[in-house]
Amino acid sequence: MKRTGGSRLPRRISERVDSIKPSGIRKFFDLVMGRPDVISLGVGEPDFPVPWRIRDEMIYSLEKGITSYTSNHGLPELREAIAEYYRKFNVRNIDPNDVIITTGVSEGIDIALRALLNPGDAVLIPEPAYVSYKPLTILAGGDAIAIPTTPEFKPTYELLARYAKECDPKAIVINYPNNPTGVSYSRKDLEEIADLAIEFDMVVISDEIYAELTYSGKHISIASLNGMEDRTVILNGFSKAFAMTGLRVGYVIAPSDIAEAMLKIHQYCMLCAPITAQIGALEALRGCEEELDNIRAEYMRRRNFFVKRLSKIFEIRKPDGAFYAFPKIEGYGLNSEEFAERLLLEKGVAVVPGNAFGDCGEGYIRCAYAVTMEKLKEAVDRIEEFVKKL
Repeated sequence: MKRTGGSRLPRRISERVDSIKPSGIRKFFDLVMGRPDVISLGVGEPDFPVPWRIRDEMIYSLEKGITSYTSNHGLPELREAIAEYYRKFNVRNIDPNDVIITTGVSEGIDIALRALLNPGDAVLIPEPAYVSYKPLTILAGGDAIAIPTTPEFKPTYELLARYAKECDPKAIVINYPNNPTGVSYSRKDLEEIADLAIEFDMVVISDEIYAELTYSGKHISIASLNGMEDRTVILNGFSKAFAMTGLRVGYVIAPSDIAEAMLKIHQYCMLCAPITAQIGALEALRGCEEELDNIRAEYMRRRNFFVKRLSKIFEIRKPDGAFYAFPKIEGYGLNSEEFAERLLLEKGVAVVPGNAFGDCGEGYIRCAYAVTMEKLKEAVDRIEEFVKKL
């Protein structure tokens, strides 16, 4: 029987999916693949190996043949350890049943938004922001409201309220220390966000994946503020602080009703995070404080060197945490993408254009100093040479 092509073929991709742009980070990641001459400051992946204690525990679990599913929630002992761990951030009333182990924080963001949003619900997203927040909001049927925060990179009450009054938002997504800027929030900053959340009856989705990489003082979880524990979804994981990126294990701490809704989605789309990675994560919480202190100290050393050198070339704010610098490159006659592409092609240094993190990121580039000091020094030398030619 002869079959003919139908006119529907060009329209078989979801309009919602078709409207989303590919990740600006992945674009530059793909450009450097297979090029050993390139120094990549583009992808936010720690260059440290997973601490040996974690690897040893995972290897031993494999030798014992522990390769089964876990419950949808995740290993009970890991959820209990996370509830205890977050008490050091003064979030004290965590029921382990409200902790879900996810396949990385990326899944946590996805299922949080899908659990919360009805079609057309607005979500406030202060930008520059991590590249997945806006697309995942759209995929969940929500309306992503981008809020530009340059040049301070912090959302104030006045700024947020101006947007909230126009759209009656269901939620706000915050990330601190921030990717891509490295900026974190003080207690005063968080209190302003909390006041707004209570006033407009919003849920706060708080991405705290870089909490352990706070350089000065101690990370403050917004859930620890008065009235916020029952309206905050905390996202965290093990990829950044413990260099466990490829092992894909994160977690969510949420109010019971939201956690229950998120678990429904998680059990259908993911079932459970890999058990081997969960076992490694448990060891990370139990016995790797010294390794974490060493990793954080090394990032601080790199930050101090990198920012000092770049400040002679660009306007740049000193990062409070994470491992990103976000220099302003205006004044050289190139937009962010042109600057990044030419730097890559002419000097073999990969960075990410700032507009990948929102329109207000135009005129900036993101540089991840998650490389050795030797490579970092060479990268800065090449950037200086490139700028001199401009």
